[in-house]
Amino acid sequence: MLDLQYLRDNSDRVKKSMEDRGIESDVVDDFLEHDERRREILQEVEELRRKRNVVSEKIGELKQSGEDVQPMIEEMRSVSDRIDEYEEELKEVEEKQRYARLHIPNVPDESVPVGEDESDNEFVRSWGEPPEFDFDFKPHWEIGEDLDILDFERGSKVAGSRFTFMKGAGAQLERALINFMIDYHRENHGYYELFPPFLANSDSMTGTGQLPKFEFDMFKVKDYDNYLIPTAEVPVTNFHREEILDADDLPLYYTAYSACFRAEAGSHGRDTRGIVRQHQFNKVELVKFVEPETSYEELETLTDNAEAILQALELPYRVVKLCTGDLTFSSALTYDLEIWMPAYERYREISSCSNFEDYQARRAGIQYRPDPDSQARYVHTLNGSGVAIGRTLAAILENYQNEDGTVTIPEVLRDYMGGREIIE
Repeated sequence: MLDLQYLRDNSDRVKKSMEDRGIESDVVDDFLEHDERRREILQEVEELRRKRNVVSEKIGELKQSGEDVQPMIEEMRSVSDRIDEYEEELKEVEEKQRYARLHIPNVPDESVPVGEDESDNEFVRSWGEPPEFDFDFKPHWEIGEDLDILDFERGSKVAGSRFTFMKGAGAQLERALINFMIDYHRENHGYYELFPPFLANSDSMTGTGQLPKFEFDMFKVKDYDNYLIPTAEVPVTNFHREEILDADDLPLYYTAYSACFRAEAGSHGRDTRGIVRQHQFNKVELVKFVEPETSYEELETLTDNAEAILQALELPYRVVKLCTGDLTFSSALTYDLEIWMPAYERYREISSCSNFEDYQARRAGIQYRPDPDSQARYVHTLNGSGVAIGRTLAAILENYQNEDGTVTIPEVLRDYMGGREIIE
């Protein structure tokens, strides 16, 4: 969330940034209204307490001189009752203020282009050339069924629409991609591996920005304060929730595999064929905790790390900087990696690399102390999907397919596939 004083001093800028995102900014006015009332209550309570202290002292003096102090005692009881009433109202106002504050998104970095949607994203660079086929290539859902490695019908029977069974070489390829990515980031980029829970409580979901605004995009566990995680970003970022880290330990780099679960309310009919947009999918995540002064440099490195995976797989992609209208709620700046998908005849997002600055850290209470004698500061958190596994598998099926209906396995995956070079 945004700093309280920053919100008070820069409310117009915050409202403008929300309008640039295409979001109504009334919640900022709600926050300011509750904030003003909160300060009024605190002032009233302070004045009443001062009065009570003065009169209580006077009552003591009058008692010693034998004067009747009962009327003054009754008045102080009334003052105490009013203080109790104010304190009860204060709790309600502070909760409303916090609720409004949690619904205010991060302020985009000044370099973020203003735009409405993905069509306004800014091209940064590209790598590789889309393949040219001299035969009628197939979309991944067709070639996956032809090779008997993707089973959409049984996935739907078992769990419902937008769930898929990976079978045989398909399941092996999915697992190979997970292990390859984890190993690559650990061995080449210095990330420390975690294996997180696939459930997270509401405090954790609030810490990374999923709650309260995006509750209906997630799967809630009935009768428990738990949600199926939408990404490993949630448990890994909350790994250090309510902690004060040592400056000597920063930067901290973590990588983690997790299954991910998204209800994606309102996305019906959008790219639901195949395995590009599923309710359950696998991802390898990258999370960084860094000092504020280095976070944008760390973002560039994080993006390079994600790109290295696609380069190793020799899959053509491009990098775009998201515009304000396409930026996620918690992000200050995001680069998307978009992979070439022949069946769509365009690039599709496969990885997002974001700098949240101190927005998540404030929500989750993640701080560090620059030195033993200094005041604790909030870290900056960064997140990058080390490339979504299912979409990578789909891209391999489409980009590496052969005229005879087989699929060549990228060389870097062959050891993970038991030496297999082709799926047929």
